[in-house]
Amino acid sequence: MKLHTITRHADETHALGQRLGAVLRAGDVVVLEGELGTGKTVLAKGIAIGLGISEPVVSPTFTVVREYEAEIPLVHIDVYRLDHLQELHDLGIDDLLGGEAVTVVEWGDRVSALLPADRLAVVLEAGDADDDRAVSIEAAGMSWAERRDALVDAIGGG
Repeated sequence: MKLHTITRHADETHALGQRLGAVLRAGDVVVLEGELGTGKTVLAKGIAIGLGISEPVVSPTFTVVREYEAEIPLVHIDVYRLDHLQELHDLGIDDLLGGEAVTVVEWGDRVSALLPADRLAVVLEAGDADDDRAVSIEAAGMSWAERRDALVDAIGGG
């Protein structure tokens, strides 16, 4: 299932993240793709709010992994600065995926071979105006088939 939407400002990208966060379950993996500055971290911050995380979420670019506690915890991974897949293994990626947390992976397309096939892939692209973002969301796997309607509602607004 592939869905598309456009956000017109960072606030709308953040709000989309909040709506997506409300649909996520423990064990979900969200892969964020897009060039620098397209809003991956803004979307991740919205997802955190949607999961009920109240502490500030910051980009994990230099630390690679940040964890946030909530009823459904968030593991936020940024693989931008990694040179080799082995670095993710060394960080314990297998222990971070699944389980009780939602895992959001920025630049996840670079490490897709290490991620489960059951995932939500979100691609953010610059639009016509400076703050416009074309957002493509592809849900793969049985768990997303069960949540199709909730995902469509989240993408469509609300």
